[in-house]
Amino acid sequence: MMPQIRTPPSKLFPCLLLLLPLSSAFESCQSLSNQDAGDEIRRSMFPDNFLFGAATSSYQIEGAYFEDDKGLNNWDAFTHVPGGIKNGDNGDIADDHYHRYMEDIVIMRSLGLNAYRFSISWARILPRGRFGAVNPSGIMFYNKIIDNLLLNGIKPFVTINHHDIPQELEERYGGWLNPLIQEDFVELAKTCFESFGERVKHWTTINEPNLFAEMAYLRGWYPPARCSPPFGDCAAGDSDSEPLIAVHNMLLSHAKAARLYRHQFQPKQQGLIGIVVNAFMYEPYRENAFDRQAASWGLAFNVAWIIDPLIYGYYPKEMRQYHGKELPNFSPEETELVKGSLDFIGINHYSTLYAMDCLHSPCSFGCDCPIRGYVNFTAERDGIPIGDPTGMPRFFVVPRGMEKIVDYIKRRYPNLPIFVSENGYSSPEQQDELQDFKTIKFHEAYLAALARAIRNGANVRGYFIWSLMDSFEWILAMASDLGSFMLIGKP
Repeated sequence: MMPQIRTPPSKLFPCLLLLLPLSSAFESCQSLSNQDAGDEIRRSMFPDNFLFGAATSSYQIEGAYFEDDKGLNNWDAFTHVPGGIKNGDNGDIADDHYHRYMEDIVIMRSLGLNAYRFSISWARILPRGRFGAVNPSGIMFYNKIIDNLLLNGIKPFVTINHHDIPQELEERYGGWLNPLIQEDFVELAKTCFESFGERVKHWTTINEPNLFAEMAYLRGWYPPARCSPPFGDCAAGDSDSEPLIAVHNMLLSHAKAARLYRHQFQPKQQGLIGIVVNAFMYEPYRENAFDRQAASWGLAFNVAWIIDPLIYGYYPKEMRQYHGKELPNFSPEETELVKGSLDFIGINHYSTLYAMDCLHSPCSFGCDCPIRGYVNFTAERDGIPIGDPTGMPRFFVVPRGMEKIVDYIKRRYPNLPIFVSENGYSSPEQQDELQDFKTIKFHEAYLAALARAIRNGANVRGYFIWSLMDSFEWILAMASDLGSFMLIGKP
């Protein structure tokens, strides 16, 4: 995810909330929504080689935005436009991970993590894309992170691109709206494989193409802030077509990078390459045929939009049926390129929403159009929320959604490994850091749902908590205060 940018007052990268002190004194947990029965969570419920980790993105944690020859990226430019970000916040310093990465790695080790998912800052290693030289200081920074992770028994899980691109590429040719970015992305990927590939065995090419396309080109909330009515009133953009174009270029960028990796690097480096998709689960608003179809369409126009082409070589039939000429076509050569270009699927799952049919039923303006799949998503039914609210507007506590979304991925794309590459809880109010039982129960419930999915045959290989708080030094104190234990340490 790339939510509202803020500059935490404390040191360290954002909080690993909270992987995971779980109290052995707790009774079998219940979800915050009281809709999902919980299970006692034990390490033995997961495979021996299962990865428990933290996940971050470069712009949100590193800081040092103009240090050691790093170039300007799209978020640097966007957050410095007056009024672009609430309170004028930016990532100039962020959590100062650039200078404090060793402290963060020590804390990760003390928490018992065996994996860390982080992203490469494109502008830090290739400040001008392929129009300039590689920045040795940027390469050195990530080499130090990778080496120290391995020394501490933590596997690096590297995302090549997490929503940030060199600003020069945006200004030269329009960024993700131009096919030229595919060649720039391949150059970035090649630089990563050459510099880090001997030690990195898990590569994610692009984080959440579907979310970035929605936020940057449909709503205009992310750079380059392009949109059109009824979704927003941006200076330029076309919300009906530009999200489709941007995703098309991201998928081809992924596929070209995957081909390069498989042909030139994978035989020797023996790693895996995949992509990460933003994956809400959707349930019918009413138990009728139209809303059941709406829930299916919601998944097709979001998850399958990204994964179907990379497995089967074409966009979902629902999108091909309703998007018409706005949906780009893959040439025969491109179809062969994208088809089968995944070694694994990463899903970022936070919540579940109701899906309401807008093709046969009246809906609010903006939902009754192809780009939204003729579906309205809502968190309430008859005045009752789908689950307990969190600190994020669309995120509600619905643990059963974890099991359902994993099952959907398993059935639609059989036999591919799955990583839950992000999950986490944002508190709706200020919590006592030493008595944060809601967060503990959240993770108990979601991990119990994930364990059930694994028991039912899902090939899930890892679970990463998205780190988005100010500091997590207090977790150690909380674990001691509550008499808790680390999840991965209990038999």
